[in-house]
Amino acid sequence: MDIVQAITLAFIQGLTEFLPVSSSAHLVVLPKILDWHDQGLAFDVILHFATLCAVVLYYRSTLVSIGADFFSSIASRRMQGDSMLAWGVLLGTIPVGITGLLFNDAIEAHLRSFQVVASATIFFGILLGLSDWTNKSLDKSRDMIHGMDIFVIGCFQALALIPGTSRSGITITAALFMGLSRGLSIKFAFLLSIPVITLATILKSIDLLQSPNQIDWLILFFSFAVAFLTSYLTIVFFIRLVERIGFLPFVVYRILLGALLFLI
Repeated sequence: MDIVQAITLAFIQGLTEFLPVSSSAHLVVLPKILDWHDQGLAFDVILHFATLCAVVLYYRSTLVSIGADFFSSIASRRMQGDSMLAWGVLLGTIPVGITGLLFNDAIEAHLRSFQVVASATIFFGILLGLSDWTNKSLDKSRDMIHGMDIFVIGCFQALALIPGTSRSGITITAALFMGLSRGLSIKFAFLLSIPVITLATILKSIDLLQSPNQIDWLILFFSFAVAFLTSYLTIVFFIRLVERIGFLPFVVYRILLGALLFLI
């Protein structure tokens, strides 16, 4: 893998990891179109770690706050402050974790075709638009998360294992359908990404330790820097954009991207 390929893929990963457009749709399709060789485990690990660092940095104060409330809720045996949000992040990760362990090999073998990616890109893009429209029609959206919200959003997140779905997109979709505000929907979706990306990084790191391939540390350094910076700026840009105009641009983009994939 040369430096151009590495930086291109790192930029795409950083740009699409947190946007509701599916990073897998881009990272599965682009190498096939350009006939690029597989980038290897070390590269996957460093990109996951870069996006993890970006979201943790952005929500660092929130993580400290909900972490303190979480331990207070355990000590007092009742919810404290934003402790429900912390419990939601932990419990909401269980469905995707179980689904990944049981079906990851089958998904890798059978659901990475252009047809599946294109179909998921369009279908879940339309679903995102429908959820945003439904949410706007509510008299008032909620800024507090409940137990049923955690269960439903967690189950929806398991669908993100299908390439083309978008993990952030499907969790935001579920949150909007449940009546959560746009701001809380995005916040919870991004916080949910932390344990998921952490688990993915750990699993890929274990595989990497068992791999005999040599590692090009210079390429990995530049890839990390590009993915980290792009991820962080994307989070900032995305939150501000959605506050102004909603999710429609991403819905339109997904439909066009899916149509292009079908043509390819």
